[in-house]
Amino acid sequence: MKILKFGGTSVGSVENLLKVKEILASDQEQKIVVCSAMSGVTDQLVRLVENIKFGDAEAITRNLHRLESKHSDVIDVLIEDVEVRNLLKDGLSSMITEMFDISSQEYSEVINSRIITFGETLLTYIFSGFLNANGLSNVLLDAKEFMYVDSVENPNIENVRKKLNDVLNATVQSSIYITQGFVCRDEHGQISHLKRGGSDYTSTIIGAALNASEVQIWTDIDGLHNNDPRYVENTQPIAHLTYNEAAELAYFGAKILHPQTVSPVVGMDIPVLLKNTFDPEAQGTVISNKTYKKGLKAISAKDGITAIKIKSNRMLMAHGYLRRIFEVFDNFNTSIDMITTSEIAISLTIDDTSNLDKIVKEIENYAEITVEQDHSIICIVGESVINDKNSYRLFEILNYIPVRMVSYGGSNNNISILVDTKDKIPTLKFLNEKLFHTPEVVIV
Repeated sequence: MKILKFGGTSVGSVENLLKVKEILASDQEQKIVVCSAMSGVTDQLVRLVENIKFGDAEAITRNLHRLESKHSDVIDVLIEDVEVRNLLKDGLSSMITEMFDISSQEYSEVINSRIITFGETLLTYIFSGFLNANGLSNVLLDAKEFMYVDSVENPNIENVRKKLNDVLNATVQSSIYITQGFVCRDEHGQISHLKRGGSDYTSTIIGAALNASEVQIWTDIDGLHNNDPRYVENTQPIAHLTYNEAAELAYFGAKILHPQTVSPVVGMDIPVLLKNTFDPEAQGTVISNKTYKKGLKAISAKDGITAIKIKSNRMLMAHGYLRRIFEVFDNFNTSIDMITTSEIAISLTIDDTSNLDKIVKEIENYAEITVEQDHSIICIVGESVINDKNSYRLFEILNYIPVRMVSYGGSNNNISILVDTKDKIPTLKFLNEKLFHTPEVVIV
């Protein structure tokens, strides 16, 4: 069985849904199709949650009517058969009514999750009906019946496997199953979600649970590129990446992948293919455990980084001081991305500032602390990149851009530098030219 995931852009319009239909029709192997919400819908649902928080009944009504109208218009264009069209619209109205009922309740994190995951429910309902009406028989599965992941960071694959097999065994056998990305249930069985972009993660969790032959992630670009094509010209798709390379790139900002996408399949040798919905014949990128080439592969950038410098003339070298610092961040559930030390100071970065004030207040009891926001981590990735004979070129950036930190040697596959976000694009362009368009140095 294959797992195919289609993102918000791929299902974002009637024209694009027709392209997805052709892709599914061209592949006869049994498959589970994981769909995101239509592009823009999750943002609309996030605004609806804000309306619920403030009890703004007028705004809630306005938002839900817009949501219904958007999906009703899709049904009108997609479905020619009047009876089928009316049936789908009745179902759509029932779901909007359910959302009205949820929106009238007092806000909670569960209410938040129930609302923001509705986009996938609406889209898969319509898309499944459209496929059935056009000769592609399929079964619509409710992901809330089997995506019991317990923990987003460490999903319970065995639990998902058992529940999904129970669902599949209890339903009509089909060559195509349609289900929702993003939504899941937590350790208490409450509806939750896999964070933004989490449909990628859904597809690999399901792939691992069913020991799929492969996972295909369909988006609007022909694979993962060696730099960010939004900012840099003449980037190139990468034909092959290892799991480790893909994980590093995703964590450090490659938008095509959710940061945790590859983790469920790493130990199972299930390849992940990144494909272009709008150019299905393009090669794309294959992510697997095979290393086809070592050395420099790609550059990615992660924004929203906060740099913290902790200085203490008398305690840095004292036994247990570093542990004491790390415990502060651990106590406030804040992960550290980069870290460097000097004789009297520690510099580190975080991307979650929700508890920053509390962290600063606690550390100020025994050290000076300086906080600088609006930074970006630029990550240079490749298998054994630190051994690449041309990696030295990236350090020429020091002649042109103020570099705040450098992380080198912590991983054989990653060299990272920290810059002010205003310098991100010039840095990406400079590194692209130096690392990918300057003739290689041959060491004799």
